[in-house]
Amino acid sequence: MATEVANRIVTAARGWIGTPYRHQASLKSVGCDCLGLLRGVWRELYGTEPEAVPPYAPDWAEAGADTLRDGLARHLDWVAVDAMAPGDVTLFRIGRAGRHCGIVGEWGGALTLIHAAQGRRVREEVFSPAWRRRLAFVFRIPS
Repeated sequence: MATEVANRIVTAARGWIGTPYRHQASLKSVGCDCLGLLRGVWRELYGTEPEAVPPYAPDWAEAGADTLRDGLARHLDWVAVDAMAPGDVTLFRIGRAGRHCGIVGEWGGALTLIHAAQGRRVREEVFSPAWRRRLAFVFRIPS
């Protein structure tokens, strides 16, 4: 059963649907990337971001360092992948490192993924087997 905090996270993330993809941006309806979506939802919940995000290139994770995983782990709680629930933050391996994140939603009893994919607007889609195969880490925003 979803908690009040999880409901607030999903509602906030859904408010970003339709926002165009813009590398390093984090402005609702103006532009964001996957991390920018998460940053914007965090600001809606907490007012300020927990730390400044340094500039990063589109291919920043190609070197194999799990920089994004480590950053998320500094502020979010680890969750077992099989315990993933609406409101959780997902991190996917694309290449060697975790480099794409999203927020878990739910629609009609099925898990969904709310995310900003390069070249697309923020959207919510079924949490497909293709995404599950790439899923590396799950985190929960603290209440």
